[in-house]
Amino acid sequence: MFSNEVLFFGGFILVISLMLLLDLGVFNKKDHVVKFGEAAAWTVAWIALSLAFYLIIDTHGDLVHGIKNYDDLVRITQKYASHVELVPGNYEASLDAYRDNMSLEFITGYLLEYMLSVDNIFVIILIFSSFGVRPKYYKKVLFWGVLGAIVMRFIFIFLGAALMQRFEWIIYLFGLLLVYQGGKIFFEGDGEEKMDPAKHPVVKFTSKYFPVFPRYVREHFFVFKQGKWMLTPLFVVVLIVEFTDLIFAVDSVPAVFSVTKDPYVVFFSNIFAIMGLRSMFFFLSNIMGLFRFLKYGLGVLLVFIGSKMLAHSYLKSIGFETIYSLYIILGILAVSILASVLIPEKKELTSNS
Repeated sequence: MFSNEVLFFGGFILVISLMLLLDLGVFNKKDHVVKFGEAAAWTVAWIALSLAFYLIIDTHGDLVHGIKNYDDLVRITQKYASHVELVPGNYEASLDAYRDNMSLEFITGYLLEYMLSVDNIFVIILIFSSFGVRPKYYKKVLFWGVLGAIVMRFIFIFLGAALMQRFEWIIYLFGLLLVYQGGKIFFEGDGEEKMDPAKHPVVKFTSKYFPVFPRYVREHFFVFKQGKWMLTPLFVVVLIVEFTDLIFAVDSVPAVFSVTKDPYVVFFSNIFAIMGLRSMFFFLSNIMGLFRFLKYGLGVLLVFIGSKMLAHSYLKSIGFETIYSLYIILGILAVSILASVLIPEKKELTSNS
């Protein structure tokens, strides 16, 4: 007989899989250019689904780890949420405190991951532009990119959680990495990025070890030519998107671990953010130019999260709570957007000789 923990996690994976199959089989039968209205509708839908899951965690979060009694609750909180104050002898009140904390960690991690996904979107736009992918195929490439990202995040998150349980000093390594990446983003600014397709490591690797057809063949990932199966450039782009997400996971996954030590909460928040990435890609790609300070905000955010990981012992001793992280994340996002709206971009003057 399966435990409640396995059933809850299995049910979550089943629902996500059904959503992906529904998208692929019903809403994605024909390749098309995703318009702003469709992207906005799907963005709202995924955010609403994430908020619904937040409510599920807030009312039934104990099912995630199969908590059945007060002893189970003490064991889980000591392992993943030692800062939660339980009420001795009062199981229901203690359970409510645990659920409230878990749901708060989920929504904070989700918002953090969603914000960090914006930087991923900047790079994906650059990839599609550099490799000349037709807009009607964006959705298909992103679908398979998201599917691969879910598998990679699962491995990355639970491996990271196991390492952090065994070697606590890893949290400081993650913190230093995030501070470095945040400073790099902040000081590099919003300079114009370029990508040379021929020099990309994924292109070099696939060209060296696999037969690659030299041009796109409509929506196909593989084509039978010259008596053998060959990869098409569109499939190579999918591999590049996967590789890009793996690089970003090195930043975003440790960042969510700064909010919670519970690998399930990290996984749930990551998956909902990734699932909403495609719709947000089409939504933001239409208005990206309006928020030029958002990239600076992401740099500040990574520095804050990294610093929080480095000083986690001190912050714990002074009573720094998860809700404070949520307020700071929202504040950074709000300031970035307001600065973009209120401070106009300086246009270079051109003089006629």
